[in-house]
Amino acid sequence: MKLLALRRLLRILRVIIRHQLDDLLFSLPLPFWARLLRHALPWRWLPRRQPTLSRGARLRLSLQELGPIFIKFGQILSTRRDLLPADIADELAHLQDRVPPFDPAKALALIESQLGAKVEQVFARFDGQPLASASVAQVHAAQLKSGEEVVVKVIRPGLKPIIEQDIAWLFMIARLAEKASADARRLRPIEVVSDYEKTIYDELDLLREAANASQLRRNFEGSPLLYVPQVYWDLCRPKVLVMERIYGVQVTDLVTLADQRTDMKLLAERGVEIFFTQVFRDSFFHADMHPGNIFVSTRTPWNPQYIAIDCGIVGSLTPEDQDYLARNVMAFFKRDYRKVAQLHIDSGWVPKDTKVNEFEAAIRTVCEPIFDKPLKDISFGQVLMRLFQTAQRFNMEVQPQLVLLQKTLLNIEGLGRQLYPDLDLWSTALPFLERWMRERHSPKTVLQNLQSQVEQVPHLANMTRDLLERYSQPHSHNQAAPALKTEDRGVLRLLGAGLLVGAAVLLSGSPDWVNLSTWPAWLMGVAGLYLVVRR
Repeated sequence: MKLLALRRLLRILRVIIRHQLDDLLFSLPLPFWARLLRHALPWRWLPRRQPTLSRGARLRLSLQELGPIFIKFGQILSTRRDLLPADIADELAHLQDRVPPFDPAKALALIESQLGAKVEQVFARFDGQPLASASVAQVHAAQLKSGEEVVVKVIRPGLKPIIEQDIAWLFMIARLAEKASADARRLRPIEVVSDYEKTIYDELDLLREAANASQLRRNFEGSPLLYVPQVYWDLCRPKVLVMERIYGVQVTDLVTLADQRTDMKLLAERGVEIFFTQVFRDSFFHADMHPGNIFVSTRTPWNPQYIAIDCGIVGSLTPEDQDYLARNVMAFFKRDYRKVAQLHIDSGWVPKDTKVNEFEAAIRTVCEPIFDKPLKDISFGQVLMRLFQTAQRFNMEVQPQLVLLQKTLLNIEGLGRQLYPDLDLWSTALPFLERWMRERHSPKTVLQNLQSQVEQVPHLANMTRDLLERYSQPHSHNQAAPALKTEDRGVLRLLGAGLLVGAAVLLSGSPDWVNLSTWPAWLMGVAGLYLVVRR
């Protein structure tokens, strides 16, 4: 293993030297010892040509040369526009999600090993030539014995040892960069590598992707907006995924879409609607919506339907993040910058001690010029990116779920405007957000929330009983009763909230609130209020 790791390091160094990536590092403001190190590197003693390519292009070519793991790293890195300079992010976005396929015989052997049976026993037909090949897997067409056309996705063999070595070296490079440069620390390279490590290991488990696809399919069952292929769970394994084969037009094939007379305006608007439905209705969104994963059904071009594949990366938001995000966007388009600033503080995205006035002024300075453009020309994704970049100056902690959301929105918005250049994303999004906010605060939703709170009362009662028994134990006259712990205070506050909810439910069912018969509800409410506000 050590020999393999050393060979891998030598290859990485060879690529770095060939593309002069060390110049990128030494162009940063480095400490004295790091600048001295530059003169100790043997390859820098030789004459060096002036690079003809940009720094972003050299980085992209290096990642391509280092193979699938580094290609995938570059793809994920390209989504972190909140951390990268624009020129590098633009170049990394050009990395294609196609790499040379591996030996079909190895794919066949791995499939048979995972399924525990010969391919001929499982499939009526299996195509050895792959349909597509990506950085961590490739796809073969097949037909089940029952006649259904399917695709078989199989993980590249021998990836895990390479990933472990590459991740280890990436962490080492990230740690060195953080120690050497303040600019590098601002880019948080260790955090970026950590995100990549989690993502790449998740993508190696095809059962996780199958579960994501099943959930997304269930969310849009019968919808005219989006179709997600069926997963054949009996044939799915950690390294093999079998799902329905889809037939559609790749969403970037504008010529074919035009030839079949697709309603491009409706197609673009439906892409936006799908995004907001996933984010706000379901809190479960496909977070890898690049054009290679999106197709358009050929069945009803006048009523176009999207088809989504490759659900390896998904995102979700908490109800609090959903609410804060919707209110942020609506406040921004009303130019209520103070509310935007206050929402960032209330949500915990920036520190509580942030001065609202200073934060409001910074947001106004960055965002006000945007409104010189017509609404249809305002990039929704760029708005979010500007807001997050401004917030970072006030020590906003990176929110992974918001980064995924921003990346997905940028993809959807760019794709929508490619399909229909006059797409007014805001006029499509605003009615959805307003409707969602109304439904979120409707009496029906409030009642459902009350019901869920009431269901917690028995559990809270048991916790409170245990708590009271613990604190009712006798203590010596010299020993005071123990002070309430933070978690114990939390239990009492939750009990108080439950009592308040119960009182509200009882009083809402009474025709006359001011009545002697309602005294138990009022007593419950007073007790609940005391437990909530007590120190």
